[in-house]
Amino acid sequence: MTGIPHTYDAPVHIAVIGGTGIKSLPGFTVVATLKIDTPWGSPSSPISILHHNSPTSGKPIPIAFISRHGLHHELAPHEVKNQANIAALRSIGVRTIIAFSAVGSLQEEIRPRDFVVPDQIIDRTKGIRPFTFFEGGMVGHVGFGDPFDNRLGKIVRQCGHSLEGDGVRLHDKGLLICMEGPQFSTRAESNLYRSWGGSVINMSALPEAKLAKEAEIAYQMICMATDYDCWRGGEEEQVNVEMVMGHMKANAENAKRFVAAVLDELSKEEHAEQILAKHLEFQMKFAGSMTHKSGRSKEAEAKLKWLFPGYFD
Repeated sequence: MTGIPHTYDAPVHIAVIGGTGIKSLPGFTVVATLKIDTPWGSPSSPISILHHNSPTSGKPIPIAFISRHGLHHELAPHEVKNQANIAALRSIGVRTIIAFSAVGSLQEEIRPRDFVVPDQIIDRTKGIRPFTFFEGGMVGHVGFGDPFDNRLGKIVRQCGHSLEGDGVRLHDKGLLICMEGPQFSTRAESNLYRSWGGSVINMSALPEAKLAKEAEIAYQMICMATDYDCWRGGEEEQVNVEMVMGHMKANAENAKRFVAAVLDELSKEEHAEQILAKHLEFQMKFAGSMTHKSGRSKEAEAKLKWLFPGYFD
């Protein structure tokens, strides 16, 4: 866009990571486009800063928006710049992320165009994707028992239920299987995941959720089913991109309204502590200090000091 500033002076605490089908948020005013270089490279896309008028105060609330797969969906799932995306968002003040993803359904009751707010993940990626900030000379461990933020998830679910009379069908919880891709599952794999109790499957939740946890950011994914994964039948049920994009396009307005409703709610003063993720603050200061200063590599320490100013001095 021409004439849009490339700087933004105020901190931005809330971000949306858009996936397949969510490339923008109509009705939000773009006030800046940021190009941020991190020690892990450049993010998947420039970060758009959007202004959103608070329903309570009427004051504009800044929202950061980033396209997970790039501006033109040019990045395959294993090529997404997850480290740079999360690091860049934290560097501008983000402490709450709402992530959107298209998913395949592993259960009959989760129909195409339904929404799911998952609460658990099983990792079926293959170690191809860089998945931590703590490596190369500094060790840090983060608890990942709850991969999504429980407090943020409660707010998201309430917002989804508020739209149920207006076309949104929501499933409160779900076990998300994150596979490597970019191919879809075999039927044997799909049935295996069903036997584990899997609800939905995608290629995007990890390492995004884990890196957000390391970065002390409250993270919740909103999933929209675009197909029944290939477990359900024969050739007529074969998952393909045309099917996925057809459901995404048909339900795009509901998806955008759901995300907008969450942002409306989060902008209320009563959620000020939540959007700053105060319950996660400083957890990595101690986790990352387990490597004695004399044993740290200069490169690893420099990267982590960029991400966590003041933590490892």
